[in-house]
Amino acid sequence: MSSTATLERPTATTASAIAVTGRDRAVLAAIAAGRVAVAPGAGFALVVDGCCCADQFAGARLRAAGLIRGASCGSPDLTPAGRALLTGV
Repeated sequence: MSSTATLERPTATTASAIAVTGRDRAVLAAIAAGRVAVAPGAGFALVVDGCCCADQFAGARLRAAGLIRGASCGSPDLTPAGRALLTGV
């Protein structure tokens, strides 16, 4: 059994499928718990519990998928889509 889920995300011109891995779900859970910050000056690199996230593209990927939002510095937030994916609703 695969730990990857697919989220259908409609855009203005197409509907694209975004693969959401177990690692992505763990990052979303950490964001929901308030344990994540965006590293200043590093694009949208995430810091979890004070340590850089090993997947340096996770923040940008989840933001592009519409699952998180936030400024280039500070704490990211889950979007309604991110919250729904995390809670299974």
